[in-house]
Amino acid sequence: EDYQRLPTPSPANPKNAMQVIQELSQKFSGFDAIAAGFPGYVKDGVVKTAPNLDNAAWASYNLQKELADALGKPALVVNDADMQGLAIASGKGLELVVTLGTGFGTAFLKDGILIPHLEIAHHPVTKKKDYDAYIGEAELKRIGVERWNRRIKRVIGILKVVFNYDRLYISGGCAKQINFEPEDNIIITGNKDGIKGGAKLWQVEYELVVYRHEMLMRMESNN
Repeated sequence: EDYQRLPTPSPANPKNAMQVIQELSQKFSGFDAIAAGFPGYVKDGVVKTAPNLDNAAWASYNLQKELADALGKPALVVNDADMQGLAIASGKGLELVVTLGTGFGTAFLKDGILIPHLEIAHHPVTKKKDYDAYIGEAELKRIGVERWNRRIKRVIGILKVVFNYDRLYISGGCAKQINFEPEDNIIITGNKDGIKGGAKLWQVEYELVVYRHEMLMRMESNN
């Protein structure tokens, strides 16, 4: 199917978001499973934080179950940067994916395996600002492209020293505002590539199911 999108509702609470998702689902036919990337901390399909939406409304919201119930298909939900990482990482070495949009998303992968999510966005980068506030979309509009790019260079320098990544991928709606030439191991990519992460997420889930089944069979045979 072609790429489809609808505007984020306002206020972006669970009720309004689910209505938009259900409307969007009508544009597709014959799907067997659902994969969703959510802009916040997600654990086992349950939203823990949603700082760039309505944080209080989303707390402990089982988005994975609600999606499955609403659309009648099995669902998997992860952080949106994690899904982007599954889609675009090469699967070789330590790879860091960052998304530049409303906030600052991150995903880490080691040889293609997703590392448990870290909310780097809310780590302080100055005395008064975390990464979201320092280079988020609102700050880009406030300070302008040139100052924002200087801040992006500073952030990349921090990430390079702290994480010693083999490759850094930069995506998100604001990535197109980068106006300097990145280092050879830095790749700038678009949001649409993240859609492929949904299929990869289900592939990983299938491989886990097969692995657990094989381990169970081995345990039974040993007994």
